[in-house]
Amino acid sequence: MLFNSLEFLLFFPLVTILYFLLKHPYRWILLLAASCVFYMFFKPVYILILGFTIVIDYIAGIYIEKAADKKQKKKFLVLSIIANVGVLAIFKYYNFFNDNITSLASFMGFSNSIPYLNILLPIGLSFHTFQAMSYTIEVYRGNQKAERHFGIYALYVMFYPQLVAGPIERPQNILPQLHTEKNFNYESAVIGLRLMLWGFFKKMVIADNLSIIVDNVYNNPSQQNGFTFLIATYFFTFQIYCDFSGYSDIALGSAKIMGFNLMKNFNIPYISKSIKEFWERWHISLSSWFRDYLYIPLGGNRVKKSRWILNLFIVFLVSGFWHGANWTFIVWGALHGTYLILEILLKPTTDKLLDTTSKFGKFISVIITFHLVMLAWIFFRASSIEAAIFALNQIFTNLFTSFSLTGTASAPLLIFSLFITATLFYIIDFMKENKRIKELFFSSSYLRYGVYLFLIYTILLFGNTDKTQFIYFQF
Repeated sequence: MLFNSLEFLLFFPLVTILYFLLKHPYRWILLLAASCVFYMFFKPVYILILGFTIVIDYIAGIYIEKAADKKQKKKFLVLSIIANVGVLAIFKYYNFFNDNITSLASFMGFSNSIPYLNILLPIGLSFHTFQAMSYTIEVYRGNQKAERHFGIYALYVMFYPQLVAGPIERPQNILPQLHTEKNFNYESAVIGLRLMLWGFFKKMVIADNLSIIVDNVYNNPSQQNGFTFLIATYFFTFQIYCDFSGYSDIALGSAKIMGFNLMKNFNIPYISKSIKEFWERWHISLSSWFRDYLYIPLGGNRVKKSRWILNLFIVFLVSGFWHGANWTFIVWGALHGTYLILEILLKPTTDKLLDTTSKFGKFISVIITFHLVMLAWIFFRASSIEAAIFALNQIFTNLFTSFSLTGTASAPLLIFSLFITATLFYIIDFMKENKRIKELFFSSSYLRYGVYLFLIYTILLFGNTDKTQFIYFQF
């Protein structure tokens, strides 16, 4: 079920009202059933995949906790990880590897007889797989007691607000909340509804309208020149932020109304002064997952410098591969890894050149970081490596040729739209975190309700009602 659908408009209030009408001991049943219905709207049979991993990890958690020694604990942890990664490998990566084996075999003069699987990738598979893995890892490390209540554990994995695209939660945060009785709280409900409203605005008004131009350009690369690619790439930079952070806002808001606190997944990432800071602000739940469960176990920065750099590069390669079974995502991850490594190696020089302690130096750092991130998005959005390289080549060698973007809009309108997107929408997100702006917003009920009405009116008037899928659902 999509958040931006009529079904959700009926589903959400009904589930929430029933949740507070039921007594606490029965609420998990409602939420688990609602989460199953929510997920089965996409492809019902894939609920069996979720059920398989839930059973495996539930049993593994108990056996890990009961194991007499570390060797036994590790055995059950490894079995759990193999089951989870195995499901990912089959549904997400099998055909990718088979494709590459076929290409390699053809290059060497052989044929590949391994059959392809005619399967669709289950929605949000990488998200709930990583959340399930964090549970068994934390039980293994002794940071979390094994959950004995099977229904509560299943709900931990399947909690519908964040089931499909995160945030990727840790058991220490969610499991205690699932056991705690929640009473309706007016303040929490208002905060939640405000978050949801802002999320719908970002998704339906900004992201989905920008996607029309982005898709027109990136789906027809041979017809574009450098300027159209540049405009579309700027637009995609804001589209993916508004699309993904919009989902996160709706997820956090819908959970908040019922009294659940999910982790913040975005923190104004495009004002970052470095790539390191960008990854501390973008998709925070995934960044912290890789930090805790891959980067630190590899040795982190507690090893010699060459190994430290290798650790960073490995993490970003894996992060790219996590996003999708396509070389474009791997290159995207490798680019960010390269950015970060160069940032570390060149830091003494760049600090002197830019004087990052000054306002001007910080501003230049933000501009440079933003455009490095933006260029990497080309690989993320392009359908192939060849298409991404073509787009880059057009931007850097064919930028000022005659402008044409058939079927969308004129150049002045596009430039104006870009200005509006960059200044009005993203800066509003920045302003929401400003202490003075917050005080002004909450001090005047006229201003507050005026903003609410404006957002609702804008969604109704300009919101895209095509039920466009969220970008990160494919991961």
